[in-house]
Amino acid sequence: MPSFKNNRMSEDIHRELTDIFRFVKDPRVSRMLSVVRVELAGDGSHCKVYVSSLYGLEDTRQSVKGLRSAAGFIRRELFSRLKMRKSPELEFIADDSIARGAEVTRKLDQIQIDSENSENSENPEEKLHEQD
Repeated sequence: MPSFKNNRMSEDIHRELTDIFRFVKDPRVSRMLSVVRVELAGDGSHCKVYVSSLYGLEDTRQSVKGLRSAAGFIRRELFSRLKMRKSPELEFIADDSIARGAEVTRKLDQIQIDSENSENSENPEEKLHEQD
């Protein structure tokens, strides 16, 4: 069972990583990269960081390669900002949840537009019959 301290530290890591990613100078790291979820091990030695990009899974995979390259810088920054006993080993994992969410939103908007268009196309005919 995860402890409250572990959950709080995971949230702190999530917040700080979001800020640290802006300072990573690797060109492979997308500027539209978001931290989706952070899973910190119970002893704080290992941390899985799920990241996603608005541009899709391939862009996210390239960003993960850049983040793995900059892992030393990111760990050092994280350690200094959070005053941790030990800096966890970071594992970056590509996740396409933001792109999937954007796709679902686009499809729902299209369904709404289609239903409004079908309602509007039925109404003019009814109005013509009512006028006669």
